[in-house]
Amino acid sequence: MKSVKVLGTGCAKCKQLYQLIADYKAKHQFDFELEKVEDIMDIMAYDVMGTPALVIDEKPSFVGLPSKQELAKLLNAN
Repeated sequence: MKSVKVLGTGCAKCKQLYQLIADYKAKHQFDFELEKVEDIMDIMAYDVMGTPALVIDEKPSFVGLPSKQELAKLLNAN
């Protein structure tokens, strides 16, 4: 099963990214595990330069807030 993580300390954009992915998952009945990572030490382990960041199958895949089209492309490509 695919693993999708949202890295962020709890800012508005981090929450927005998490909700965007949760909505996408529900709408498209996508089968993946969604997790929010808020601990700064856990976030730093992924070596990302900003938040929110999207990690798919343990690979940092996007930093920032993707559009719905970008998100769909990322989730379907990985």
